[in-house]
Formats: sequence, C-alpha cells, structure tokens
Amino acid sequence: MERSLKVSLAASALFAFAPAIVGQSVSAKASPEAAKSDSAPIPRTADGKPDFNGVWVIPYTPDMSKGIGDLPFTPLGEQDFKQYDPAKFDYTAHCLPAGLTRMMNTPMPIQISQTSKNVAIMFEAWMTFRIIPTDGRSHPRDLEPTWMGNSVGHWEGDTLLVDSIGFNEKTRLDTIGHPHSGQLHVMESFRPIDATHLAYQVTVEDPKMYTKPWSNSRVFTLRPDWQIMEYSCEENNVDVREGHIK
Repeated sequence: MERSLKVSLAASALFAFAPAIVGQSVSAKASPEAAKSDSAPIPRTADGKPDFNGVWVIPYTPDMSKGIGDLPFTPLGEQDFKQYDPAKFDYTAHCLPAGLTRMMNTPMPIQISQTSKNVAIMFEAWMTFRIIPTDGRSHPRDLEPTWMGNSVGHWEGDTLLVDSIGFNEKTRLDTIGHPHSGQLHVMESFRPIDATHLAYQVTVEDPKMYTKPWSNSRVFTLRPDWQIMEYSCEENNVDVREGHIK
C-alpha cells in the first residue's frame, strides 16, 4: 500500500474544515469533464456490465456549488444556509453519520464491490457503507427516514443510475452546510470513461430548499495499489474534547 498513514490520518482529522482538492461542479445540463483517456478496454463483469470493483479516489468536494454560482434557493433554503454555523454544532464532529452526499464528498477513498444484484460502496470515512440493489426493485413504501436514505439502481447501457429518497433532516449536503429537507431526492450516475476513470454526477432535488434541481460532477480514479484503511472518528477528537466545536 503506497499511501502514507500520516497523510491518511491528517486528511481524516481535517475533513470538516480544511481546504483540499475540489471536484468540478457543473450545471445540470453539463456533462462531466473527461479525464485523460486510458487505452486499456473497460473491464467487464461476467454479465457484461462495466466492472466497478476496486478502490477509487474521489475528489474532496466541501462545496458542491463551486463552479455553479448561486444555487436556486427557496426563501427557506437561503435563510437556513445563511444561519448555518458549524462552530455552534457540527454533527460530523460528534461522529454522527455524514449523510449520502457528504459521504460521496469525502477526501478519503471508497471501495466498490459489485455483483449482478447490487453494488456496495464502502467508505474509508466513518467506516460505513451503502448497498444499492440493481435487481429491478423499487423503493419500499412508507420509508422510515434515515441518515443515508434508501437507494435503488439500474443500468442504462454502461451507466449505473441510482435513485435515493427517504432521508432524515439531520445532515447537510456538504461541508459548508448547504441544506436539505426530508423531501430530498438524490439522483446519481456512474459512467466509465476508460479502464481507470469513472464519471460521477449527482443531482439534488428538494422543492422545500431549492426551486429546481442542480448537479455536481466529478471524475473518480481507480487505484489498484490502494486499500481503504481503518477510520476512528472518536479517537483524538480534540475539537470536541477541547470545546472548539459544540
């Protein structure tokens, strides 16, 4: 494993507040910027789908609006965002789940495990996971709101499309605090660019907080030489212990 443990721990400690490499944000109509092409063919599973198995570097995206400009806030959404102050309380500093979009924004890598019936994403951050069924099922009725919501996926050609609803109102979309409500609807696409790059786009729809959907796009990079590492939010949590964050 090539990554330095020191670098990984530093990234973990600074997740909530430090600047880092930021994923490119684009409008809902724009397509992700292509990464440098890899001449190797796109790997495929036994059923012919693109093979996403492996550890992927995902760009740290603390501000999902970067490159978009002003987000289409409703009056409630704008007021909520202006009033947000993580110094008064930051739920991730207290090791509560970050939520789906904020987990996909983390500076730590992810590992994808893919079968013919589901795609599992394991996050180094928080040592958590999400399971995305791809067997044609729909969202269950009467969902109990959760931190990560309920996700279902399907393939359209080589693109994996994921639809997620059923979120609680205890999280933020990103580190700087863009809000969402229980009406949040998240739509994601994962499309192979070449053998070692995935184009990722996430679209946020929440009529309580935003007047129209908006999107953010990035490129993930495969790292066959990496492993995801142990992450402990509680260990050495000095910001909370010393009262820097309430």
